[in-house]
Amino acid sequence: MTLPSSVSSRQKPFVLALLGLGLVLPLAVYPVFLMKGLCFGLFAAAFNLLLGYVGLLSFGHAMFFGWSAYVTAYAAKEWGLTPELAILLGVALATALGAVVGWLAIRRQGIYFAMITLALAQLGFFVAVQAPMTHGEDGIQGVPRGMLFGLIDLSNTMAMYYFVLAVFVLSLLFLHRVVNSPFGQVLKAIRDNEPRAISLGYEVTRYKLIAFVLSSAFAGLAGSLKSLVFQLASLADVSWHMSGEVVLMTLLGGVGTVLGPMVGAFLVVAIQDFFAGIGSWVIIIQGIIFVVCVLLFRSGMIGVLAPWLKRRGITG
Repeated sequence: MTLPSSVSSRQKPFVLALLGLGLVLPLAVYPVFLMKGLCFGLFAAAFNLLLGYVGLLSFGHAMFFGWSAYVTAYAAKEWGLTPELAILLGVALATALGAVVGWLAIRRQGIYFAMITLALAQLGFFVAVQAPMTHGEDGIQGVPRGMLFGLIDLSNTMAMYYFVLAVFVLSLLFLHRVVNSPFGQVLKAIRDNEPRAISLGYEVTRYKLIAFVLSSAFAGLAGSLKSLVFQLASLADVSWHMSGEVVLMTLLGGVGTVLGPMVGAFLVVAIQDFFAGIGSWVIIIQGIIFVVCVLLFRSGMIGVLAPWLKRRGITG
């Protein structure tokens, strides 16, 4: 397998080992659990592009995740589109929404930016409640997974898993390339010292908007995959709880790291799965774990390990 140039020679064995683990893991672990972790890992990675590398905290990313899930589910079920076309439609909508929301919000910073994204996301939630295509609280159920490229039957759980894994790996490699490119260096400069970036002649607003749209597109991709994995798109996907959950995943794993969001996502999904039998108490347990992690691992789990990983060339 050929890895992109942004992955160093010392990182390649580690990346290939993780890929090998992903290939064999469904033989020992329930594939649907793994797919949920991969979907939310991609969602968190998309969110981390904005928070970790630009320094913008969005409380409205559920809009892109959820509406992409709705469009993909609707296109696959009502229009009978193949999964790849349904996913493309969902991602296209998330990208368009990202451009509009980003254009409205990107000129504000800090709490003002966060509140604008939250307000617009709540507007999206209200539309989802009222729109006929979403079926309100029932959601879009029984979404067919279909035949990928007319060749691969995604109703087979293992085929669906390897498709999700492939999309996740390619997306993560793309995001890694973005943050290690000259464009990514400008994003970090904006995060660290925006006035200085402006003084050097960079069009900061344009860079922020591009990053916001990219983040929205990958969040939409995660939502589209999730709707096919669970064959369902629901109001939970567009609620503010989902926006809060992706913040939790990113902070737990480590903001500004490539692997952190994935680790955080799998941790949150594992907690939800393990404590599913105790109902709403799982939220309290999540809160306790979050507080403990913030106190003991202020830079997230991967953030704490970052110096050790960097010395061994695993992270850049």
